Amino acid sequence: MKSVLILAIGLATVSARADAPQAATYKTETDLLGALAAGQATPDMLTSPISITDRHRINIVRRTKAAGAVAHDGFVELHQIVEGSGTLVTGGTILRPATGSGTGVATIQNGVSKHVNKGDVILIPAGLPHWYKDLDGTITYLEVRWEEK
Repeated sequence: MKSVLILAIGLATVSARADAPQAATYKTETDLLGALAAGQATPDMLTSPISITDRHRINIVRRTKAAGAVAHDGFVELHQIVEGSGTLVTGGTILRPATGSGTGVATIQNGVSKHVNKGDVILIPAGLPHWYKDLDGTITYLEVRWEEK
């Protein structure tokens, strides 16, 4: 995990403005995993931020249950699985539940399903639907999202 954190910090530094001196960002694995917290809107997804700007976001993410499908227009994502495993679906078409139904989450039709494990790295092109459909318990991953140029 340490080499992935160094990569993430390096990406954050590269995307910083060249004319402004930047200090390095250091966070230990203990700091990051200890800071995992759920948001009100996403109680089943805990995050610990490393660096967040308008051009990139770097987080440790722990999912405690599967969530709906998403796509991020204009932003590429890299996930490295740190702990746990599950099924990730990519590509295809996002299907959203009927408005006002109050049940269900967005899913993906005709996507590619892959079982991902600790140590796996996934590069998700900008705008590509993705969905952690099934988890084998919980899954924790480093999420690095940056603006596509």
